[in-house]
Amino acid sequence: MVQEYKDKGAVILDVRTPQEYRSGHIQGSKNIPLDQVDRKINDIKKLGKPVITCCASGMRSGTVAGKLNHAGIEAINGGGWTSLARKLG
Repeated sequence: MVQEYKDKGAVILDVRTPQEYRSGHIQGSKNIPLDQVDRKINDIKKLGKPVITCCASGMRSGTVAGKLNHAGIEAINGGGWTSLARKLG
């Protein structure tokens, strides 16, 4: 599923805090912390691409993937960012 989204040009959305993001992240990912996602939904829609969410463990990213799907944005939970980075190669 992750590869399928990658092939479609998906955006990687890291929903950890800015401090967590600065400590390490997937190159090219966008950092929108969980507590800012609701007010950034329209900005995410404007990207016009599917979204793969990630965080530290997959809990926050799962919440955000659900919110994005509910808002009509094609999204999947990529889980923890380190394991997602391995899946993306």
